[in-house]
Amino acid sequence: MQQQQQHRQPELVEGSLPVFVFPTELIFYADEQSSHKQVLTLYNPYEFALKFKVLCTAPNKYSVVDSTGAVKPQCCVDIVIRHRDVRACHYGVYDKFRLQVSEQSQRKALGRKEVTATLRPSASQEPSGPRFHDEERRTKEQFADSEFFEQTAFQTESRPVAGGPSLLTVLLGLVCMAALMLPTLGEQESTVPVYLHLSVNKKLVAAYVLGLLTMVILRT
Repeated sequence: MQQQQQHRQPELVEGSLPVFVFPTELIFYADEQSSHKQVLTLYNPYEFALKFKVLCTAPNKYSVVDSTGAVKPQCCVDIVIRHRDVRACHYGVYDKFRLQVSEQSQRKALGRKEVTATLRPSASQEPSGPRFHDEERRTKEQFADSEFFEQTAFQTESRPVAGGPSLLTVLLGLVCMAALMLPTLGEQESTVPVYLHLSVNKKLVAAYVLGLLTMVILRT
């Protein structure tokens, strides 16, 4: 009993629970499409489950997949962040993400961790030197008391609204069905011309394609 209380002691003090997130800085490069998608990993080393929420100082510039969720004890979860407004006017601008965690049964934030994010033109033009790092540090300090907003509009990756199967899909399905109804090559008693007789392999291909089209139609 005493050991359990020791494990749960951090939750009694609001805002004091250490939050473990990697990496602590996100750098997006305009000329590298692969860098426009970054992953934050939130770790839960504790003996109790945590729920989390992702806030941002510029939510319109990013999409966060699953901006709220839960982490089981001694597990981790990946949070995908995409930069959706890659323009030159955003080069060098520092934004911040804040990860707030709380216990499943409580609403108060037990802990929080902030992660900086910035867009740069190219990795090959990465600035360096002590002067740059001093300016970078001062810029980050200016955002220490930034206002954070919830990432509610882009919790999941956007998908086009399903409007039913396309005309091409329907026509291709009809062609496959007609192919399956044609006589097999080698059949003697048939009124269908010989050049319309199909081999077994061709019918197998038609059946396979028809099955794929059926799955696509059911999903739409």
